Amino acid sequence: MDVYAPFVDIYEEWSAPMTEDVPFYVELASEADGPIVELAVGSGRVGVPVAQAIGRRVIGIDRSPGMLAKAREAAAAAGVELELREGDMRELELEEPAALIYCPYRSLLHLPTWADRRQVFERVAASLQPGGRFAWNAFVFDPHIAVRMDGVARPHLDSERLWEYAAHHPEDNRIDITAYVGEPGQEPRNLQLWWLTRSEWEGLIDVSGLEVEALYGWFDKSPFDDESREFVWVARKPA
Repeated sequence: MDVYAPFVDIYEEWSAPMTEDVPFYVELASEADGPIVELAVGSGRVGVPVAQAIGRRVIGIDRSPGMLAKAREAAAAAGVELELREGDMRELELEEPAALIYCPYRSLLHLPTWADRRQVFERVAASLQPGGRFAWNAFVFDPHIAVRMDGVARPHLDSERLWEYAAHHPEDNRIDITAYVGEPGQEPRNLQLWWLTRSEWEGLIDVSGLEVEALYGWFDKSPFDDESREFVWVARKPA
């Protein structure tokens, strides 16, 4: 079952406010000497401009046939080589070790358990060439923001027709988000995200045999500090 199918028709509008990550991942891809892989490629929001900027193939993996269809259309319209594969990131397997694997837009937060995350990190580490990089971003959980958002329907960022309702479950480190089209209560679409702390991310990096290259507080490479609200990680497989 394609659990992300309900978001296919609104995904471009839903993700439109996030633009600053694209140059960050483009820069990493331009530095990569070898295959490049995007996990949770979705509609190709990042994968298409990355392939466009570097002028070579990007492998995009996603478990949603609906999202892959959108990515295929976007790649064709842009005239880029985006090799799209349906698959689960927990079962990542490549024919050739990658120079860069990246997972944008907080997509690792869709993994519910430590075992799921560990499996992904171990598969990524096994799929990287020596010196290869793994990059991803995720929000920093802020209880003050959670209190303001919990149980309240509000417009989704800058959208004029999308609404979202968030329910926080601290007992499970989980946020349940319901998206509505038009106004609250109309055409609900649901997703769940599980947040992680800095030490949990560091544990995953360590247990998979990767090493931290950088941790930024935003895509402009600003230092990560007490005010940061985004983890932007770059890990490296030892050479």
